[in-house]
Order: sequence, then structure tokens, then C-alpha cells
Amino acid sequence: MEFRHGGFWLRFVAAIIDAIITQVGLMLIGAIVGIFIGIFMGAAGSSMQSIEMAAGGVGYAIGLIGQWLYFTIFEISGWQATPGKKVLGLKVTNMEGQQIGFAQANIRYWSKIISALILLIGFIMIAFTEKKQGLHDIFAKTLVIKDKPA
Repeated sequence: MEFRHGGFWLRFVAAIIDAIITQVGLMLIGAIVGIFIGIFMGAAGSSMQSIEMAAGGVGYAIGLIGQWLYFTIFEISGWQATPGKKVLGLKVTNMEGQQIGFAQANIRYWSKIISALILLIGFIMIAFTEKKQGLHDIFAKTLVIKDKPA
């Protein structure tokens, strides 16, 4: 089957949309949790420094876990896409165009760290590879395709 691959710029815009959604959403969740930490630790007589350290650590954990869940759950869902990709008519598939599973979504997500660490070259590859795959897509054996086959 021939696929219409999602190119660099479409994926870039989708990434911006997803970044806005995750940052705003996780910031709100972090603020709410931070308020509760402050209330409970303050009532227990903890110092402001202890409250700030606890809230910072919990905020970091919420950010890390929240981002991971956002991308992994949306990409294994029936949408096969994050909201950013969905809005632009893209979806994540395996090499045969089928829905990916939890393990494959995890490989894809965590491999993005490598794509970023090598001066973003893993992402820039999307513009130059035949199937418009980033390094993380190659590791996970995934494609980002336009929702309807050619």
C-alpha cells in the first residue's frame, strides 16, 4: 500500500500545537497540585523551602509523566494521533499502516530524546528521508501518514 507521508512542516506545526496543549494543561495540573502540597505541608508546619522543594519535585514528575502519557496514549488510541496531528490530518502507524501498540509508542516517545540530543538532527531527518521518518520513527518502525491513503 502506498502512503502519503506527513512531511516536516506539517509535523512541526503539529508539534507546536501539542506543546501548547501539554504545557498549558500540565501547568494547570501542576499549579493545582502545588496548592494542595502547600496547604498540607504548611498545615504540618513545614518550612517554605521544604514546600517549594516538594512542589518542584512533584511538578517535574507531573511534567515528565504527563508528556509521556499524552503522546503514548493518544498514539495508541483509535485516533492514532495526538490532537496536534489529528487537527492536521496525520496519524502514527506501523510500517504496514496499522495502529501501533504500547511498546512501539514507548520506543517512539523515548527515542525522541536521542533525536533531540544530536542537535535535533533526528527531527530534521524527517525533511530528507524517503518515508519522512525521524530517527525516533526509524527506531520504533513507525510512519506518520496523512489520514487517507493515496
